[in-house]
Amino acid sequence: MSLAESIEKRAAQFAERYKAVHKQLGRVIVGHDDIVHGVLTCLFVGGHCLLEGVPGLGKTLLVRTLAQTLDLDFSRIQFTPDLMPADILGTNMIVEDERGHREFQFQRGPIFTQICLADEINRATPKTQSALLEAMQEKSISIAGHVYQLEPPFFVMATQNPIEQEGTYPLPEAQLDRFFFKLVVGYSSREELNTIIDRTTKGTIIHADKVMDGAEIVQWQQLVREVILAPHVQDYIARLTLATHPNGPFAVPITNQYLRWGSSPRGAQTLTLAAKVRALLSGRYNVSFEDVRRVFLPAMRHRVILNFEAEAEGVDPDKVLLEVLQKVSEKAEETKVAGGK
Repeated sequence: MSLAESIEKRAAQFAERYKAVHKQLGRVIVGHDDIVHGVLTCLFVGGHCLLEGVPGLGKTLLVRTLAQTLDLDFSRIQFTPDLMPADILGTNMIVEDERGHREFQFQRGPIFTQICLADEINRATPKTQSALLEAMQEKSISIAGHVYQLEPPFFVMATQNPIEQEGTYPLPEAQLDRFFFKLVVGYSSREELNTIIDRTTKGTIIHADKVMDGAEIVQWQQLVREVILAPHVQDYIARLTLATHPNGPFAVPITNQYLRWGSSPRGAQTLTLAAKVRALLSGRYNVSFEDVRRVFLPAMRHRVILNFEAEAEGVDPDKVLLEVLQKVSEKAEETKVAGGK
């Protein structure tokens, strides 16, 4: 078998296994295909996902169904204003043995899992939210001078309600930046809503089957990183990221008008890895410009900060980013000229 045939075979195997997980999710989750693809993209690159939507749209059900489909440990943390960091990470407790000898033992918190649902994450205080920072970035927990490694694959799925402000705390920028994608869950269509009613009000219980374990997920995560990224596509990703920086050499007019801060380098890393997943699903082992464009919004919408003018005019990040995507050319020379104006 030639190298090209081997690469094509591995890409086909990935697409087949990806679709197997997607099919099981589809047995329970009605519609929201883009959301499901976004969640699975995060999973297969080793990133984390933030789901935003009003209550009752199936965000929590999606995470629970994903846990059923994968042979992984699962835990749910309900974030509330009185939740403390120790409630998430764990704490040292005094334990007495049969001889009366006492010693400190570390009691692990619910973060020691493989799939962690952080439900209504914006209800906890910033102090408690920050307890997830090390776990999400380093895949480890530091307690009392000891570092505990989390078992791979480690995946955090957080949900938040965008309309309720009472008793909520905005996620810090450092916390947001650690999420691979921010996915906005919308309302179901007429057909989808009828299907939901049929499934949930007639006593029919549908369960997803387990189709993949942790070792296989880690294997596919490594494959994603091996996908080829041509220099001109990589430069396109870099210029798209730089175009979100107001008053920078690659900034477009709407960036200067409505953004206060642009994306961090994690945005470029996210675009790269997510585009590689899209390439594999298309049966290719190299990233195209279209792969990058398709993942631009979920990768960037939580990494740019609007200024006062944008908030006053009701401009959302997606509007700014769509125009950035339109203005930044695939050809480097044209973008540099536009950026210099």
